[in-house]
This record gives sequence, C-alpha cells and structure tokens, in this order.
Amino acid sequence: MSNTLLRIYPSELKMPFELKKQNSGCMELVNKTDQHVAFKVKTTNPRKYSVRPTTGVVPPRGSCVITVSMQAPKEIPADYHCKDKFLVQSVVVKEGTALKDIHTDMFSKEPGKIVEEFKLRVVYIPANPPSPVPEEEEEEEIASIDSDTDYEVKAPSVFDAASRQQGYTSGSQASYDEVENSKAGLSKYLDENKKLQQELELREKMASSVGGFSALFVLLVFTLSVSVGYFMSP
Repeated sequence: MSNTLLRIYPSELKMPFELKKQNSGCMELVNKTDQHVAFKVKTTNPRKYSVRPTTGVVPPRGSCVITVSMQAPKEIPADYHCKDKFLVQSVVVKEGTALKDIHTDMFSKEPGKIVEEFKLRVVYIPANPPSPVPEEEEEEEIASIDSDTDYEVKAPSVFDAASRQQGYTSGSQASYDEVENSKAGLSKYLDENKKLQQELELREKMASSVGGFSALFVLLVFTLSVSVGYFMSP
C-alpha cells in the first residue's frame, strides 16, 4: 500500500561500509498533506544504529531529514549483505502538537485511525567509491594532453629556426646597407669635388678674359694717341 501521508526517500537506506570505522546515512521524510504528521522511526537492530531524531512532527508540505549512524563494524559480512531493516510510522496529529506530546500509543492501530508504515532495508555501499570516468571523456582528455605535449615539443624548434633565420637575414641586410651607404657617400663626394673643380676653372677663364681685354684696350688707346699726335704735329 502506497503512503499518503509521508514520502520517504530513498526507498533503501544506503549505509557506507568501512571496517572499524563509524559511518552515517540519511533519509528524508516529506509531508504530502496539508496537515501535521507525526512520525516514529524503529529498527530491527537498535544496538547497532543511532537514529536522530527518532520522533517528530513534519509540518504541512514540509520535510525532515533523519540521520542514521552505524557503529564501526568489526568484520565484513558475507557478500556485504545486511539483514537490518528500518520502519517509519506516521499518523496525522493536531496542529500545535509538540515533540513531548508524541508517545507510543499514538502509533498503535485502532479502528478508525490511520497509521501508515514504511519499511526500508539497509544496503551497504563502499565508503570511498572511485569516481567513474566516462570512456569518451577519458579519451578526449588523453587526446588533449597528447596534443598539448606535441605542441610544447614542436613549437620551440620552429621558433628557434625562425629566430636563427631572422638573425642571419638581419645581419646580412645590415652589412649590405653599410656598403651601399659607403658607395653613395663616396659618389656624392666625387660629384661635389668635380663641380668644385669646374667652378674654379670657370673663374680662372673669366679672370684671364678680363685681364686680356684691359691690355688690348690700353694698347689701342696708346696707338690712337700716337697717331693723333703724329697728325697734329707741324
């Protein structure tokens, strides 16, 4: 019969199992009604388990978490099989019912009284289960690592080769530029020297021309003067 008052989750109490170590498990009680519901938790092995809380009241549409602690086991059971069970009883109570008002008779079955019961068996699970890694994700991770490793190995060699090539080209280019600059400077110097020589020769010619013109002019004047004197003399 399905419960109409409380929903218990999970349907099995999964208890972490570890030799000589105490562990705990939990269950949640959810009130499915608009009324206050009281509960009581029982177990077939009360010496082995500690339950907190064992009784209480769940408000309408509210919830309550029950913690179950198991004593440290001294030996491993065959096939990790556990025969222990838990029983959760629930009943509708009046609003304002406190924890101190809950007693055993409230959960006794009587005509016209609805008392629901839910049984849970204990299931042992590994205390530290290994986290499964999906095969596809594992392959992708390995591929990613391999890709990164290859990149780290190959990248420096390419970079070094490029650096060496760049350094060699830069040195050659610098030497070539120095030679070209020297040639250009020498050519400019020769052109300027040639222009200077041409200018000096031109000035010398002009000076010679002016000097010759003055002597001729003096000679003509002298000749003219002599002629005039000759003709003017008696």
